[in-house]
Amino acid sequence: VQLQASGGGLVQAGGSLRLSCTASGRTFTSYGMGWFRRTPGREREFVATISWTGTGKKYADSVRGRFTISRDNAKNTVYLQMNSLKSEDTALYYCAANTVYGSYWYSETDYNYWGQGTLVTVSS
Repeated sequence: VQLQASGGGLVQAGGSLRLSCTASGRTFTSYGMGWFRRTPGREREFVATISWTGTGKKYADSVRGRFTISRDNAKNTVYLQMNSLKSEDTALYYCAANTVYGSYWYSETDYNYWGQGTLVTVSS
């Protein structure tokens, strides 16, 4: 399984970005998917997760109400819509897949495949 993340960039505080993560593999519809982020000097942290049906979604407290995770199984793609961005959202964002169980997962140890990361920079 290969995960290709895209959509990062430079945006002003208060702005929006949409990240995309496209997966290879014919069984994407069965994958639980997640987004994580890492800032320099900090551990990678959970951002959002979505179940294989798209009905189960969970968010980190720091992004709830501002970020929305969704998926299009016909396109093998999961999205992260990020609104009302803050400088503290600046990070390298990673998508991840659990190809064994299609539920939603909070811990990075629950994921067995990772994308390469896409950089989001929010200027204040």
